[in-house]
Amino acid sequence: MEIFDTHTHINSDEFKTEIPEVIERAKAFDVTKMAIVGFDQPSILKSLALAKDYPNLYSIIGWHPEEAKTYTPETEKVLIEQLQTPKVVAMGEMGLDYHWDTSPVETQKKVFKRQIEIAKSLNLPISIHNRDAFEDVYTILKEADIRDIGGIMHSFNGDAKWADKFLDLGMHLSYSGIVTYNSAKEVHEAVKVTPIDRILIETDAPYLTPEPYRGQRNEPGYTRYVLEAIAKIRESSSIDMASATFKNAEKLFRIG
Repeated sequence: MEIFDTHTHINSDEFKTEIPEVIERAKAFDVTKMAIVGFDQPSILKSLALAKDYPNLYSIIGWHPEEAKTYTPETEKVLIEQLQTPKVVAMGEMGLDYHWDTSPVETQKKVFKRQIEIAKSLNLPISIHNRDAFEDVYTILKEADIRDIGGIMHSFNGDAKWADKFLDLGMHLSYSGIVTYNSAKEVHEAVKVTPIDRILIETDAPYLTPEPYRGQRNEPGYTRYVLEAIAKIRESSSIDMASATFKNAEKLFRIG
């Protein structure tokens, strides 16, 4: 069995002294591939370096909505060059975050829309950060018509109705440790309506740690618990779910 963690931040400071150990622990859980997400210049550089140094690591890079106010023409020029680096498989995480008041809403929207334009010009799928902004994220994606490039609703935490709406746009839905929580009933219902060829799994490590380690630092290896939770909800086997989600990731990222 092989598992693909499609969104992790082992490029963050929490892991800086133990990258090899984290990767080895992940392998022990059958997590053999990872997409390392960079969301500002320092984390982007670390993501690119990790993808270069490790054959089974890949980069997703872009500008996080919390950092939207720091996005400049100079930033964009560098980012476009970095997006054309080997092993960059998607652009993101981009989107809207109405929970943290770190960048003005209109600035977030402007930067989000601009990044979609860039991703389309480079024919890259997009990874979407959506926090407390379902309506506006949906509207922007629909108006941008992203079906040709596709993308991921990262750490999807909506209900079945929102799942259907984003699926209709051509997006994949990626589930994180939230799906292991008994209280996340709406997410469980979303899992049930997501077609098998549109499901992805992730950790968002070091955040959103799944049961049974909730409250501790998350690690890529814990994608295994996300996988098992989804398999249980869908009354499927972990082996079949691992195979499907792994193939989905490789197809979307155009690797394999």
